[in-house]
Amino acid sequence: MVRKRNSESERLRVPPPMIKRRIASGRGAMEQPNVTHDGEARLTPKFWLAVALTGVATGLFGDLLMWILAECERAGFHYHSGYFQNAVAAVSSTRRIVVLLIGGVIGAVSWYLIRRYLKHEKSDIDDAVWNGEGELSLRRSFLTSIVSEIVIGLGASIGREAAPKLMGGASGSVLSHWFNLSPAQKRLLVACGGGAGLACVYNVPLGGAIFTAEVLYGSFALPVVMPALATSLIATLVAWLYLPSGATYADIPGYRFSASLMVWSILAGVVIGLLAIFYVRLIGWASHFRAKGANILWMMPVAFGVLGVIGIWYPQLFGNGKDMAHEAFLGVGGVGLLFALFALKPLVTAMMLGSGAAGGVFTPFLATGALFGAFFGALWIHLWPGTPVGAFALVGAAAMIGASMQAPLAGLVLVLEFTHSGFSLGIPMMAATAIATFIVRQIDGYSIYSARLPRQEGPTMLASPEGT
Repeated sequence: MVRKRNSESERLRVPPPMIKRRIASGRGAMEQPNVTHDGEARLTPKFWLAVALTGVATGLFGDLLMWILAECERAGFHYHSGYFQNAVAAVSSTRRIVVLLIGGVIGAVSWYLIRRYLKHEKSDIDDAVWNGEGELSLRRSFLTSIVSEIVIGLGASIGREAAPKLMGGASGSVLSHWFNLSPAQKRLLVACGGGAGLACVYNVPLGGAIFTAEVLYGSFALPVVMPALATSLIATLVAWLYLPSGATYADIPGYRFSASLMVWSILAGVVIGLLAIFYVRLIGWASHFRAKGANILWMMPVAFGVLGVIGIWYPQLFGNGKDMAHEAFLGVGGVGLLFALFALKPLVTAMMLGSGAAGGVFTPFLATGALFGAFFGALWIHLWPGTPVGAFALVGAAAMIGASMQAPLAGLVLVLEFTHSGFSLGIPMMAATAIATFIVRQIDGYSIYSARLPRQEGPTMLASPEGT
């Protein structure tokens, strides 16, 4: 007996649709690849409740962590508003060094104790999602995040996004236990919380959701995108209780497309791809050989002191690099200063990580890309004038962060959402980002996240066909 094309038994999607009959053509809804069944992570009502609560918790943690960061910036450098780097420049050279040394001592002692007494508890969200079941320790994650924001507020050259990303993931991990979710549901929930942590502190809900799907979970299937969007949306709304609802980088002009910028973007994509390989490898090396055990007690204060001395001449290097990127987007700064900051920022960030500090590298890499774009754009306009320097910086930032994350869509969307500008530069931004990402993938393939994964116990993987 031949079964009819529109029979109810053919609607086998999980969860099953309320309408049981197919459309008149008899073709199946699941022929669209991203809308098939839920997979192992079933989107049950219990899971959706956990998604909502993860979003709320992540937004609140984001507010708390950014409040701690702001209070430390005020205590260390009398910072209240405007550019943090201007507040750093306004204090004496001695104060810059002393504040950073205090941050180094606080970080060294705190992380030494955390890693010694909580060494069996997990606090690496990328490893937990990619290679585990999403298990994260709330206690170790919280303490690590607090210390990270304190030392950044006192001038450490690392990214502030790692802490809210970690706490978003830890919130999902805890809630998955409360609701007795499956390991697959826990992994998805932790990934959604991690992306929401990035989203809420930078006010980039769409970028955070795409970061979840493209970087943390590696799938744009509808059952992944829906909870990713929901978690980032809720976390961002909740974070508005304390954090501003405007663009992270405000007042960026609406730059226009030009043939000069288009040609430059193709060439810059190649250079940025090669630079990203070097920078990612540098971060991976620094992360693997970072100070361990009691060595952190002297290596971190020394590294922070070195940054303090360099900061006598370049106070812009203090903090995560947000102000440097903003000025580059505005086209502010001389060629010599742009080159110095472009050359130094990834090096001092690697030095922080090598000393044992825990923090992000997202904004430092974004700033490095913006500085590259501004510097080489300023040189390019002598050959082909007419394009504002800030336009080159936007393209450089998107290409650098997209290539270094191995996530070109997330890189593009995040830069557009950060600035609420740049849409008319979409074609050159896409070209540079695609070329840079392709080069990184073909030559090496590591990202700023995979390069920082801890060494696995057991047989080495160096002889694998992939070379990783």
